[in-house]
Amino acid sequence: MRPPRVGNVWMNNPTYFVTTCVEQRKPVLACDEVRKILVEEWAMALDRYSWAIGRYVIMPDHIHFFCSSLEETTRMSLFIGRWKEWTCKSIRKRTSMGDFRWQKAFFDHLLRNHESRSEKWDYIRSNPVRAGLVKVAEDWPFQGFVDFE
Repeated sequence: MRPPRVGNVWMNNPTYFVTTCVEQRKPVLACDEVRKILVEEWAMALDRYSWAIGRYVIMPDHIHFFCSSLEETTRMSLFIGRWKEWTCKSIRKRTSMGDFRWQKAFFDHLLRNHESRSEKWDYIRSNPVRAGLVKVAEDWPFQGFVDFE
């Protein structure tokens, strides 16, 4: 006999790991212009949507970041959708990428404890090394944090 499934799990201010990609995986994100736009929009997420942004890694064709809702006012899907909309408009306007688009979907994963967050961070910060972009993760210039580490 199988034990019963756990029902809903409730956590105060859970942290999520999010990944989203550029449409057709175009390698256009890893540049100073785009990093500035992405970070500016992440920095406004707390005031606009009550979502705090933690560590992030910007790869050429996708991004990874941690986020946590400080209030239950904005669903994650709405926050991510609006963030994509604002970054897309800014990237089109402020760079030569007039046809820039994000893929519609995104991947999110609930991090249940500090250990799982550390494991995810170790994995994503090594992405540039695995991709052959740098020899050591610390040398990748397109990483950092906004509201929390």
